[in-house]
Amino acid sequence: MIEIVEVGPRDGLQNEETNIETDGKVSLIERAIVAGVRRIEVTSFVNPRTVPQMADAEAVCEALPNRDDVIYIGLVLNQRGALRALATERIDQLGAVAVASDSFAMANQGQTSEGSVDVAGQIIEMARAAGKSGQVTIAAAFGCPFEGEVAEGKVVAMATALAKAQPSEICLADTIGAGNPAQVASLIGRLRTALPQIPLRAHFHNTRGTGLANAWVAVQSGVSTIDAALGGLGGCPFAPGAAGNISTEDLVYMFERAGIATGIDLSSLVESNHWLGDVMQRQLPGMVARAPFFPASRSQAC
Repeated sequence: MIEIVEVGPRDGLQNEETNIETDGKVSLIERAIVAGVRRIEVTSFVNPRTVPQMADAEAVCEALPNRDDVIYIGLVLNQRGALRALATERIDQLGAVAVASDSFAMANQGQTSEGSVDVAGQIIEMARAAGKSGQVTIAAAFGCPFEGEVAEGKVVAMATALAKAQPSEICLADTIGAGNPAQVASLIGRLRTALPQIPLRAHFHNTRGTGLANAWVAVQSGVSTIDAALGGLGGCPFAPGAAGNISTEDLVYMFERAGIATGIDLSSLVESNHWLGDVMQRQLPGMVARAPFFPASRSQAC
């Protein structure tokens, strides 16, 4: 069995021009829970001037369903964001971000790559001091929109430094969808050797059509958790050309058909895909929701 983290309410919506009201975001979260998702990245606590779609972070948290069986994640880039997230008392886990290149680190959070590692460690410590958990994502781990190739050795060194803060997990993010399966297997293999005690998560964008293949290889290489967004929405305001995340329903279909359990109901996701498409007023990028349900039920077959 693998775990899927639904990142649609944050990473799926953050780059959308169509403003989604708070109740729409909460409905998306509620639909994910009904489908069986048990970890959800519900919002980010960032400057509303730079990411207007996340300006209602506190309002979203206030409206979250009371569920002891669901982990709500808040993405934070600095100590101020961490304090905002902790003040809601609804966020269960802080998600910090370190960036594998200086150029993207400066564009994304106004600091160097090394500085982002230091701040991420402080955020994890703040979470633990508040009785919460803290995890960290290494963004642009498979390629930078400004500098191009990112050396595996640098990512491994960053992960080793971040492990000193004792995060609950380390995530490798292909922020611009540049990675390929061989690269994924190699980098994860090196991290499994260097940090065997740290759970790994992976976050793939489907910019160049390699997202599902990368997710499959990541799980075969030892990753236990994969991020995905309903409908395949997503993109980063600070990463030119970055397209959507892996579609949650596409990911669930692939793994369930391959005999790897996700605990998530596919038919519920497909229905939610159509609902979200109506909200966004367009067809979403995910493929499974466009196709006939397979295998067809007896009534569909007749």
